[in-house]
Amino acid sequence: MIQYSQLVVTIVIAFFITLILGPIAIPLLHRLKVGQSIRDEGPKSHMAKSGTPTMGGLIMIAAITITALTSGTLNKDLYMVLFATIGFGLIGFIDDFIKVVLKRNLGLRAYQKLLGQIVVAVLIALYQADASISGTKILIPFVEEAGKYLDLGLLYVPFIAFVVVATANGVNLTDGLDGLAAGVTLIISSFFSLVAMNWGFPSIAVFCGALTGACLGFLRFNAHPAKVFMGDTGSMALGGAIATIAILMNLTLFIPIVGGIYFAEALSVMMQVASFKLTGKRIFKMSPLHHHFELSGWKETKVVVVFWSVTLLLCIVGLFGLN
Repeated sequence: MIQYSQLVVTIVIAFFITLILGPIAIPLLHRLKVGQSIRDEGPKSHMAKSGTPTMGGLIMIAAITITALTSGTLNKDLYMVLFATIGFGLIGFIDDFIKVVLKRNLGLRAYQKLLGQIVVAVLIALYQADASISGTKILIPFVEEAGKYLDLGLLYVPFIAFVVVATANGVNLTDGLDGLAAGVTLIISSFFSLVAMNWGFPSIAVFCGALTGACLGFLRFNAHPAKVFMGDTGSMALGGAIATIAILMNLTLFIPIVGGIYFAEALSVMMQVASFKLTGKRIFKMSPLHHHFELSGWKETKVVVVFWSVTLLLCIVGLFGLN
């Protein structure tokens, strides 16, 4: 077991590593001219962000990896969550590299990105099915002890793989405003760090601490007005990390609860596309959901703070679901 003081130290270490790497990486990204392209159909206020360096997720991935590997809590679970973070981060990095360095706007083709995500996700699912003492059972929130677990059997691997891919893409869609994805993920990783501490998952608690510290440090550069964007490199890595953390603690069904913002962002896109194709009409002014509120007159900073606040409330709800 690790103590709460050790968790705080882990957060602080990752935080300062991120603060140190930021001033080194951001000028380098500027020199490499890896600037973000802004969609013409997006909110007009975002046009001023054009050219802001992206791929800043590399800063967080480096801070998380260094902190986790030097924590003294190395085990298979820690290696697996690092594998998920780096694996999804690599997929995002390739996509970013093609778009901003090779100047091919579409990046990876959708099937290429999805295939890479599925491969990583299936490996995570297979690992957990074999390593977990619960096997193919998953914990059901808000249910008394007698019916607390649901055994998915042969459906476990495809279900877990779907959750991982869905979460990663949900985080990717959430990353559309300065500080939004980093702040939401910071709150969710703090929730999981407390659960991991109390449930006897020391290596996962340490990883969550590293993730929390890295997100907090990244906000120094990513909060409005952002000096750097995390890009798909960062958002995919964060999504893979959060999904794997939950899965390794058998809290898969808690992801749509505490990660309700991720879910709402992804759902808004699916609803928008389906509505337009079926009826020719749009449900939202623009999707993902955060853009709808912007176009409704909310300032960017207000949207971010409200979404952070909603995430905090959802994490409190999640705590009640553990009982």
